Amino acid sequence: MSESLGSAVPLSTTEPRPAAAQRVLPLRHPGRWIASAIVLIVVAQIVHGLATNPFFQWDRFQYWFLRPTILDGLLITLEVTLYSAVLGLIGGILLALARLSESPVLRAVSWVYIWLFRSVPLIVVLLFLYNFSALYKTLSLGVPFGPAFLTFDESRLATDMVVAVVGLSLNEAAYAAEVVRGGILSVDQGQHEAASALGLPKGYQFTRIVFPQALRSITPNYVNQLIGLIKGTSLVFYVSLLDLFGSVQSMGSTYPGDIVPLLLVATAWYLILTSVVSVVQFYVERYYSRGALRSLPPTPLQRVRTGLRDLRARARKEAAI
Repeated sequence: MSESLGSAVPLSTTEPRPAAAQRVLPLRHPGRWIASAIVLIVVAQIVHGLATNPFFQWDRFQYWFLRPTILDGLLITLEVTLYSAVLGLIGGILLALARLSESPVLRAVSWVYIWLFRSVPLIVVLLFLYNFSALYKTLSLGVPFGPAFLTFDESRLATDMVVAVVGLSLNEAAYAAEVVRGGILSVDQGQHEAASALGLPKGYQFTRIVFPQALRSITPNYVNQLIGLIKGTSLVFYVSLLDLFGSVQSMGSTYPGDIVPLLLVATAWYLILTSVVSVVQFYVERYYSRGALRSLPPTPLQRVRTGLRDLRARARKEAAI
């Protein structure tokens, strides 16, 4: 009896593999690989069509890209965008403060302004200002409902550049006001109460405590507005100001065979401008996220370095197994 028990065969003769020899296989995602392959094929076809289709006339695109007339129009676009962005943001801050004011008059006037300019198309505003001299031939400064001290000729004062900047600024201020108001409302109410408990003046509370925190919410939304403003400058062509799009349109009328490459030139420059703004947006957001996040988001260069380091580490691990 004892011999039969001693000679019994164990239930399992397979010994477990050492832990170092075991390998954990990642979960397969065939759908993700198929979708990626389809997207890459579509992108390759688009790039191939752009490169090989003679209709795009890339030689003419290269000719027009840095022509002086195009660069002059680009400079006007940058000037109009800069002036309108600054004036629009200042106007938006004032309108937002008026909307948040305890004065019913300021709240009502601000609401009506925002409602009006968000409802009227920008091209209508520009054309209205362009023909403003038909309604008021002179502008004056003086006592309300009384004598005027200074009188201006509206037709001389309202140049094409002034009409474009004023029209875009008025329109931009209405949208910027809602962006700024939303950013201010996003600040925790405890911050306002803490600032008031310290006895700080209202202006100091806003400039040093509330507004810096609101910028985290304002920046991405206002940059979207700024990108829209860059593209919106193409409408100033209708008030006789030859910006980038206006220069392209003018050259397209003179050289009808180059319409497509000229439009591609305008597209390329708009892409460059909006890309630069997007890069600036990233670093501004990263700057104002200090204190709100445990660690700052990595820059694109840092992401590339981290990806390469992880790839090398994975390759060494695969080679060691």
